[in-house]
Order: sequence, then C-alpha cells, then structure tokens
Amino acid sequence: MAKLILQHPHSGIIRKAPAGFSFTTLFFGPLPALFRGDFKWFIIQCLLSWMVIPLLVFAFVYNKIYIRKLLEHGYKVKSVEGTTIEALNAQLGLELPRL
Repeated sequence: MAKLILQHPHSGIIRKAPAGFSFTTLFFGPLPALFRGDFKWFIIQCLLSWMVIPLLVFAFVYNKIYIRKLLEHGYKVKSVEGTTIEALNAQLGLELPRL
C-alpha cells in the first residue's frame, strides 16, 4: 500500500496518510478517523454505522478524504513510500503539492 508522508510547511508537523483501500476502516469502522484526529468524519461514520453499506463505501473512500483534508490545511508531500507521486496523482485524481 502506498503511503504519503506530509509535512506542514509552517509548523513542521508530519503526518502519514495511506492511499487506497482502507482495511482499518473496513474492520474497525470509524475508529481510524478518531485515532487520526479527524473528528468530523468520526462522527459521520458513527451516525451511519448502523447501516452496513456506508461502512463498505468508507473503506474505499476514507483515505482519500483524509488526504484531501490534510492538503486543505496546508500540508505538502514530503515523500512517498511504495509508489511514485505521479502514480498517486493519477490514483487520487489530485495534484499533490510538494514540499
């Protein structure tokens, strides 16, 4: 699985964000969002957790949602593990800003 290493240019905080299918979200539901500090999506997933179908959908889309949130908060790609940044740009449909 590809993993992005993102760093905020002003604060220097580094975050790791996996790209692609989220097995942790599939098996543990909203808990990965809680552990990543993504409270908005934790609450949304909790509210929808009584329905099985949304949990399956979140397993496919949550990592992309998390990466997009980090980019909106100013994080930039420091490095990529497991693939190239060009491949991730194509997979995610985003232009990932580099540090």
